Amino acid sequence: MKYLLLIYNCGRPEPTDPAFAEAVARVNAFADECRRRGALVAGDPLPSEHTPTTVSVRDGHTLISDGPFVETHEHLGGYYVLDCRDLDEALELAALCPMAQSGTIEVRPLAHVPQVDNTPVGGGTAG
Repeated sequence: MKYLLLIYNCGRPEPTDPAFAEAVARVNAFADECRRRGALVAGDPLPSEHTPTTVSVRDGHTLISDGPFVETHEHLGGYYVLDCRDLDEALELAALCPMAQSGTIEVRPLAHVPQVDNTPVGGGTAG
């Protein structure tokens, strides 16, 4: 089953910070462990919370706003998609994620709706 790990409020050192290389090494070690288990599907950090654009459509009118939803108090810093044997493995991997030491990892199962075609560009399978 696939799980989405959402990484909140973890902060991250700047590339010029001496702690940056160590942080990258910990993240790469986590990704290596996920790959070793055959669980890593995808994962990326997200840029600053000042970069998003929000789109909503109401009554046929599109509203485009800078930034995340106004009520958001948590900074979404990145994500992983993992294909785990069960929730226990997803939670175990979330605890191993180095960003769990300074932030919060939200673990959510991904729903599979057979009628929805989420086939990526270039083929492959969804779900």
